[in-house]
Amino acid sequence: MQPQQQSLLYLHIAVLLFGGTALFAKLIGLNALDITVYRTAVAGIAIWFLLSMQKKPIKLNKPKDYLMAILLGVAVGIHWVTYFAGMQMAGITIGMLAFFSYPVITVFLEPLFNKSKPKAKDILSAAVVILGIYLLVPTASLGDDVTLGVITGVVSAFFFSIRNITHKRYFSQYGGPQTMFYQTLVASLMLCAFIKVPVYEVSNHDLLLILIAGVIFTATPHSLFAASLKHLSAATAGLISCLQPLYGTLLAIIIIHERPSAMTLIGGTLIVSAACFETWSITKKARK
Repeated sequence: MQPQQQSLLYLHIAVLLFGGTALFAKLIGLNALDITVYRTAVAGIAIWFLLSMQKKPIKLNKPKDYLMAILLGVAVGIHWVTYFAGMQMAGITIGMLAFFSYPVITVFLEPLFNKSKPKAKDILSAAVVILGIYLLVPTASLGDDVTLGVITGVVSAFFFSIRNITHKRYFSQYGGPQTMFYQTLVASLMLCAFIKVPVYEVSNHDLLLILIAGVIFTATPHSLFAASLKHLSAATAGLISCLQPLYGTLLAIIIIHERPSAMTLIGGTLIVSAACFETWSITKKARK
């Protein structure tokens, strides 16, 4: 197998596993915060073991980088809690689609860092995403779980965008596994004081699922994603990542028999199309 083909395979497996992560919001019988704490702890240990086996650096270059690692970990922790909470309230498909508004949110947040203005095409993409989100919401009432799930998914997208922008500007000198080690460690430590179910009360079934979520669906895809970038462009990686909602939806249909409505599919198509367009635009601009 050619290096490019192998990297493409790694990338698709990584995106498939990323999409499958959402299933654990429904499969594990814990609240979103507890799932996040235990999942990030397991993932952090797995990534540390991987870095040690590969004899890759764990320490950061500068003392100030540890402060940035803490800030990134806080953003990731909030992102993951709201990500799982959105799935639990609205369902896998709707929660994931609401979260996938993050590429367009990123386009509007980046000008705050580089003092530029969004372009007309970005405003159009935002309008498409807003329409798509509107189609996902069954009612304007905050008393509806699906509506709250959509809002929570958008909040998750916001913090994920903050994390990505901050990482790109201040932490891009570090590799993916090294970065994720600190982010999972900080997220777990930050949230562990708020857990409702201590680890000794977690059922064996949920512990097994947490191990699978942390090792196979968190540490593994991040490592595969980082490895795939050795022979693939950022544009290819970004566009294939747009398949995540599709993979997540298909897995939800197969494993937990969740059936999205026609309106959800239409709204999701609008959101993912806008996300793919913005991803393509950003990577095309970066190549110039």
